[in-house]
Amino acid sequence: MTTVTSPLAGRAIGLAAVPDPVFSGAMVGPGTAIDPVLEPSEAVSPVDGVIVSLHPHAFVVVDSEGHGVLTHLGIDTVQLNGQGFELLVSKGDTVQRGQAVVRWNPADVVAAGKSPICPVVALEATADSLSGVVEDGDVKAADELFSWR
Repeated sequence: MTTVTSPLAGRAIGLAAVPDPVFSGAMVGPGTAIDPVLEPSEAVSPVDGVIVSLHPHAFVVVDSEGHGVLTHLGIDTVQLNGQGFELLVSKGDTVQRGQAVVRWNPADVVAAGKSPICPVVALEATADSLSGVVEDGDVKAADELFSWR
């Protein structure tokens, strides 16, 4: 069982509310999304594991059970070409839950005309393998978002 925690402080809104059909349709995988607090912050690892994919706007951490969790910082933020994002770890690094991975400011994403909403997705999972998915309410970084069996 993998417990996935929030990489950010904000409000849980669920994947269906993400303004991108790839995420809202759970094509990447099931999970939830966070509408982050609009202030400078650090996105933290949602699980203990290894950084297997790392971009300024998104990262994937795979835990010891082989579960990969994608954190995507904003929607269409790949178009910002890394501007406003600072990587704090490297691909291949082992990280602990709650460890800072990327420093960013969601308010800058909004100012650039992009959505700051952050999908947190269980890659290669089925919807029925997740339980306790948080889809509404305020969350702090490291609050539990869902369990994955």
